[in-house]
Amino acid sequence: MASVSLQNITKVFGRRATAVADLSLDVRDGELMVIVGPSGCGKTTILRLIAGLETPTSGEIRLADKLVNDVSPKERNIAMVFEDAALYPHMNLSDNLAFALRRHGQPEEEVTRRIRSAAGMLGIEGLMDRKPAAISGGQRQRAALGRAIVREPAVFLFDEPLSSLDAGLRLAMRSEIKALHQRLDATMLYVTHDQSEAMALGDRICVLRDGRTQQVGCPTDIYDRPVNKFVAGFFGVPPMNFLTGLLRLKAGAGSVEFVGECISLPPFLRPLAADRADDKITIGIRPHDLSLDPLPGQKGNVLAGRVDLIEPLGSRTDVHVRLASGEHCIISGPPHSGLMVSQEVRLYVNLDKLHAFESDDAGLNLASKLTPGS
Repeated sequence: MASVSLQNITKVFGRRATAVADLSLDVRDGELMVIVGPSGCGKTTILRLIAGLETPTSGEIRLADKLVNDVSPKERNIAMVFEDAALYPHMNLSDNLAFALRRHGQPEEEVTRRIRSAAGMLGIEGLMDRKPAAISGGQRQRAALGRAIVREPAVFLFDEPLSSLDAGLRLAMRSEIKALHQRLDATMLYVTHDQSEAMALGDRICVLRDGRTQQVGCPTDIYDRPVNKFVAGFFGVPPMNFLTGLLRLKAGAGSVEFVGECISLPPFLRPLAADRADDKITIGIRPHDLSLDPLPGQKGNVLAGRVDLIEPLGSRTDVHVRLASGEHCIISGPPHSGLMVSQEVRLYVNLDKLHAFESDDAGLNLASKLTPGS
């Protein structure tokens, strides 16, 4: 296997279309790195650059510390799995898996050994004589995985391989890819726009926006310590609530004032009020960090509003609330809440889970600017 290093990579199509902008990313040997972001943010372009299907406008690409900018795709020892499986329709699965091996002159005994091993690993041994049209979408994706595995590449690249599958198959295949990574101990880069998929699969996650890296870290860091509003809002179902207010400092205590409401700042955010009293900031609250009932010993820190919509989702109920300020807020609670549309409610805030961001477009996490112990 091999590490992958991208240093200051920029890719411009034509004269103005910048797909990737000054991106640096290091993927460790044996790591499963997930690249996640909205459509059009440059995810697939990064994979194509690593595979050699595109040439960077500037920057360096290294595989196992070797510069490969000018190395052809066939010499990079990389296998890529696409969204549509891309199997040869006129070949059975056995010939699909064997195609690249035979083309590179592998002995037939070795070809047979690798096909049997991959097919057994993926549970498709009984399908080897069938053509792609005669099997299901999930089986075709398993075959596409098998075609990549038999090559024994240095790096696996996955370009949204599950996006065309239905929800049940996606969950099953996601588990299989995770297990496959653990079994092979292989270096993998996996592209998706699905934040749940990214959280479930990645050893680490790289979050992209408009071709630029927003944050790289393990799933818990991305979720619990987002560097900005974009990352915070991209991860979590339902997404994080954002409420804009003014920082206030009174008798040494910090708070955020909304229209007709006020929330105290937790200890780790109180220095903000001393440094930036009367500044506008954005508070982030995840839906499950709001409650219809006060926490033990809680007084105050309540948001009043009116129920706009109720979504029963089996294991939870999402309640959409219109606050006094006119802003919209979602609370996730237990099923069968007994609420009604237009009912007035009071939302209690778990201050320990509060996030604070700049109110501008960049929306940087203000907690990151505070020194430990301040």
